[in-house]
Amino acid sequence: MAEEFANAVEDGLKLAKRVYLGKDRAVMAAPKPPNPPVQFLSDWYLPSAPMVYAVISDPRMVDNPDMPSYQPHVHGRCDPPALIPLQMTGVDLEVDCYGDTAFVQVSGKWRVHCVMGSRSCDCRIAVPMGNQGSILGVEVDLPGKSYSTELIGIEESKVIEKLARPQDGGFLKPNIFTLTIPQVDGGTNIGIKLRWSQKLSYHEGEFSLTVPFSFPEYVTPAVKKISKKEKIQLNVNSGIATGILCKATSHPLKEIKRQAEKFSFLYEAEILTWSNTDFSFSYSVSSGNIFGGVLLHSPPLYDCDQRDMFCVYLLPGSQKSRKVFKKDVVFVVDLSDSMQGKPLEATKTAISSALSKLGPEDSFNIIAFSSETYLFSTAMELASEEAIERATTWMTMKSTMGGGTNMSIPLEKASVMLSNTSGSVPMIFLITDGAVEDERNICDSMKKRLTNGGSLPPRIHTFGIGSFCNHYFLRMLAMIGRGDFDAACDLDLIEVQMQRLFSRALSTVLADITIDAFNDNEQIEVYSSCIPDLSFEGPLTIYGRYEGSFPDAIKANGILGDSSNFVMDLKVVRTKDIPLDRVFARQQIDLLTAQAWFSENKQLEQKVAQLSIETCNISEYTRMVILEKNKLDKANESSGALKVKRGHPHKIRDPGAPNKVLLRSLSVGFGDLTSTAENIRPGAEEQKLPDAAEAFMKATSDCCGRMCNRCCCLCCIQCCSKMNDQCAILLTQIFTALAFIGCIECCTLCCCAQDGQ
Repeated sequence: MAEEFANAVEDGLKLAKRVYLGKDRAVMAAPKPPNPPVQFLSDWYLPSAPMVYAVISDPRMVDNPDMPSYQPHVHGRCDPPALIPLQMTGVDLEVDCYGDTAFVQVSGKWRVHCVMGSRSCDCRIAVPMGNQGSILGVEVDLPGKSYSTELIGIEESKVIEKLARPQDGGFLKPNIFTLTIPQVDGGTNIGIKLRWSQKLSYHEGEFSLTVPFSFPEYVTPAVKKISKKEKIQLNVNSGIATGILCKATSHPLKEIKRQAEKFSFLYEAEILTWSNTDFSFSYSVSSGNIFGGVLLHSPPLYDCDQRDMFCVYLLPGSQKSRKVFKKDVVFVVDLSDSMQGKPLEATKTAISSALSKLGPEDSFNIIAFSSETYLFSTAMELASEEAIERATTWMTMKSTMGGGTNMSIPLEKASVMLSNTSGSVPMIFLITDGAVEDERNICDSMKKRLTNGGSLPPRIHTFGIGSFCNHYFLRMLAMIGRGDFDAACDLDLIEVQMQRLFSRALSTVLADITIDAFNDNEQIEVYSSCIPDLSFEGPLTIYGRYEGSFPDAIKANGILGDSSNFVMDLKVVRTKDIPLDRVFARQQIDLLTAQAWFSENKQLEQKVAQLSIETCNISEYTRMVILEKNKLDKANESSGALKVKRGHPHKIRDPGAPNKVLLRSLSVGFGDLTSTAENIRPGAEEQKLPDAAEAFMKATSDCCGRMCNRCCCLCCIQCCSKMNDQCAILLTQIFTALAFIGCIECCTLCCCAQDGQ
């Protein structure tokens, strides 16, 4: 769908040349891409900032609504519709950062500048989000109506009659959300508010944030007299009492407020052209050692769970000289036919890169599987240059092997290989694009095996490719194995995200972490019973709920890379400024969903649905709807001037009740066993828009199915009365010929019947 979207934008920019924009600019010229490789041409037309597009099916409607001009007549329709980027007249960006989570809100105004005032078109909103972005809501304000999104439960969604088309709302790519607003008049000013959350990156003691905010030149209004105001506000509350040092920013921010652990910046200016760079900001925490603390927060009033919340955080610091653990690594790689092409090539490249980062004391092995299992070596190999070269060659020569996907045997072999390790962190990396039937049994089996490991039980890190694999099974398996989970539904990001997972796991600095306050304390509920290790590549957060009072002082314990014990006192701070329920909502929903899938617990499913609705985060147990509110009805309601439809004196529609349109499911689901068994490749799950022939056949069949019952209706008579002479003569001749053929057929049947008698 991303490629189709990009092609539609390219067509729209060409079509926009019809729009006369006054003396300042004769036409809105389509920009020329800078000669990138062919595979990246489509990315040039994908949104790099929040954008709004006019959906054009009929090219005759394209014109300036203020200054209609002579337009050459065009024949036919745009199928699929072209997308013309709308011009933006104002934009505000507000970012609130709490720890490693950022909440982004973009408020902008766009104008339907390319559709004549007497016509209307759909408008498609596109929201690109940053690192691990999650859409939270969209609000649209029009002169006569308003639209907003809302999450509802599965049962409630079943009674909604109006269903949206696939192109009306969904994910263009995993990080680009789109939503279509129907029938907006030409020349209308549209006010839109977009909200999403995303993660800050962490590297060597420095947090960094990047928000998509690079607007193409053609969204700048052509009329120079129009005021264009750009505003950016950044609020950071790290929750960390130690000193914070601001490092870099992409826009000229001015500091307006600073305290020990929080600060605010502002940028506001009249500009000639909109921002052509993403908004980025970074800050470092002035500590070279591992440090952490505990944050407490009271629940909000709307929270169904009125227990207090807590968050234990640990940061690795920026000290590079600290020794990391020795590692014994086994890569378990899916080689079924569905991995053919880009998924397998990206996996090979990422594994080769990970092997090159191993030290001479580390050991490794590679297990490939489909229906059968194939080993690079029968035993663990030291990570020498010669062994790594042999492994790279072995991987390069491997291709997909056909057959099914059998995970249990290779996972058992990997755990057996790592059962006798000592003085190292054993790790299993499972990489797959498919789902299997015995996933719960695999989790149970691995949970039992991990208790029988060496000094440290094996860590299981999982990576899913596409949406046919069960992301929640992989997340649950990683949770059991104290590892990390990551996935790439965008095939272009497989290598980058896989290398990020490898780097995070291979840079472990603190293992076997325990918190003394959690031991046998029934008043404290920790959402993850198995605490993962701390890595140089990111902070560690442990969160949950508690009743009564939280201990005043707690200790964190663990094992360092040199096998020495680690003990640290964690300071407990109650905060009012950090909404922990929102900060950890996305992680909590994913974690509880995995637990609900594994235990098949309906109460957990209801808990996830409630949390999803309260925090506006998409889940497997909720659906998104578009609410349409008519401002005129609301005004009539307030004035008491409600009109009763003629012939329906007792049926009064509630003007305050918005119309609801149900969007298709936006979640990834629990895997697809059928697609896995058929070896369908990742990416095939994208729903394509119907082509012209399919749309025509559907329309024709619907029309023919209804014609017999409606051929004598008033609409048909009116249509015939407006027909010109030539068309009427042609239709008369056609129907006469059909009638003559029918008579001949009837005579033939009658004669045949008489002959038979």
